[in-house]
Amino acid sequence: MFFSISADMLQFLVLSVIEQEDSYGYQISQRLKPVSNAKDSTLYPILKRMQDEGLVQVYDRQIQGRNRRYYRITGSGKELCRQKKRDWEAWKEAMEQILQGGMYI
Repeated sequence: MFFSISADMLQFLVLSVIEQEDSYGYQISQRLKPVSNAKDSTLYPILKRMQDEGLVQVYDRQIQGRNRRYYRITGSGKELCRQKKRDWEAWKEAMEQILQGGMYI
């Protein structure tokens, strides 16, 4: 089951994947597959924007004779990821309250 994911949420998920280990585009898309049906045509512009914003760095590595582009999170990217994780935890708590029939204040 997929829920609609905003560009901001997709960026958060991508940062979270890259924070765990340097990753290449296909690897990122496969990690996101269980929660998102985002296409490569959506993922790569987000990665490019994150690079332009200084959230990730890019480097190339030869794998089996082919060039593979890897993404590494920067200090700014880590800080943004930490903030988004705090926001996510607050959102999850509010959702749980609503789903359990309570009121979130």
